[in-house]
Amino acid sequence: MKPLSQTDQVIKALQDEGGYATFKRLNEILDFSTWATKTPEASVRRIVQNSDKIFRIQPGLWALEEMRDEVLMKFELKKGDHKSEELFTHGYYQGLLVEIGKYRHFRTYVPAQDKNRTFLGQSLYEITDTIEIPHFTYDTILKKAKTVDVIWFNERNLPSYFYEVEHTTDIKNSLSKFYELQDFYAGFFIVADIHRKNEFEDKLNASIFKPINKRVKFIDYERVAKMYEGIKAIDCVTW
Repeated sequence: MKPLSQTDQVIKALQDEGGYATFKRLNEILDFSTWATKTPEASVRRIVQNSDKIFRIQPGLWALEEMRDEVLMKFELKKGDHKSEELFTHGYYQGLLVEIGKYRHFRTYVPAQDKNRTFLGQSLYEITDTIEIPHFTYDTILKKAKTVDVIWFNERNLPSYFYEVEHTTDIKNSLSKFYELQDFYAGFFIVADIHRKNEFEDKLNASIFKPINKRVKFIDYERVAKMYEGIKAIDCVTW
């Protein structure tokens, strides 16, 4: 029997995964022993980007065109349905950040109200270390911290990184949370589409946020996806 081409192997891998997979997952399950290349990951990236049988759901997440309706229904992501798109995008990037944080040996947290959001067929509750925030500060400040989308805690249960995912919601609300948490030696990050970077900079430069305007960083979706894709191959660099 004629061996499957590289493209057919990628398509079969997607079929075996239920019609969709992250780029990272494809590189984990594909057998590269027959691929005559020293950079099979680059070949996989080229295939998923160029094949008309594969489409991109989100940065880092790919699916079979023949299963488009089934896959999108599974994620409740329908074209023009901004409510479902918001839910999917939020959970997806929260999940990526949780996985990256766990790889970097942090204890990961998402708010209890987000526990049922899905990430690649699992709830955030299933993949996150805790939905109960450690009591690391005064109750009035903890009330703000509890609503942050993703927090990475160190081994002493103190926060090291705060992440807010902003798809369509007001970035100012997230900056207000970071303002209240400024006394902690931690990183503050807004995660959003690259097209919102100018909006982020405009709001961060408001006089009220002057105490934190050198500390809050912007990370676009593509960069988060690439960091997730690379956590098996390289140690995560500082954002």
